[in-house]
Amino acid sequence: MSENFQQPVRRAIILSAGQGSRLLPLTAELPKCLIPLSGRTLIAWQIEALVANGVEEIHVVTGFQTDLVEEELKRLERPGLALKVHFNPFYKVADNLGSCWIAREAMAEDYLILNGDTLVSHALVARVQQGGRYPICVTVDVKPDYDSDDMKVERDGERLVHIGKTLTAAQSNAESIGFLAFRGEGGALFRSAVEAAMRTPAGVENWYLKVIDQLAPTGKVGTVSIEGMEWGEVDFLNDVDVAEKLTAGWR
Repeated sequence: MSENFQQPVRRAIILSAGQGSRLLPLTAELPKCLIPLSGRTLIAWQIEALVANGVEEIHVVTGFQTDLVEEELKRLERPGLALKVHFNPFYKVADNLGSCWIAREAMAEDYLILNGDTLVSHALVARVQQGGRYPICVTVDVKPDYDSDDMKVERDGERLVHIGKTLTAAQSNAESIGFLAFRGEGGALFRSAVEAAMRTPAGVENWYLKVIDQLAPTGKVGTVSIEGMEWGEVDFLNDVDVAEKLTAGWR
């Protein structure tokens, strides 16, 4: 790749439509993104890290208990920050590819996508904002081995070859943390692929990272490693205690 994308991205999309059923009973009436962690909600931590690194416009895809999420977003409003809600009425039957489709109008110019259950430190967001050489850039971490629930990544240098939970141990040399950057032609390329995927019979059943995997052969998809930086995923009940300790350190 000859391009070098270094300008900070001003727009972000947070995918927070799901209930988080693997966190029951904690999420019986409370959306995953509103789980309290060290005095703030999960989404408040996300917004703070994004805003601290130049993001000025955040689009939040909601679904389960959207009224509660919208109340929290109103509380988090501040001068210089535009917060916009995109309600996904299909959150019970569609995976996060459907949430991307709901927010497709926000996929203009450059933008970031952050999963609603991913906690990211300020330094990590700064690293992603430094840019890279690929129009689509997947943020990855590295560890000794990967389990069945990890979104595994196969890399050739910085170039992404494959991404998916079913990659073999021999293929896997990184994992996606659920944070992507789209610059230049990357944003329109992804949006078009999302729209095409949602027209297929299996569209609502897919993760958006399946679309990223399908785009990998174009050579437009790269990775940025944040190995050693602080982040966390709140997916299971035992993750909450880990996230509480992580965010306590950030305070």
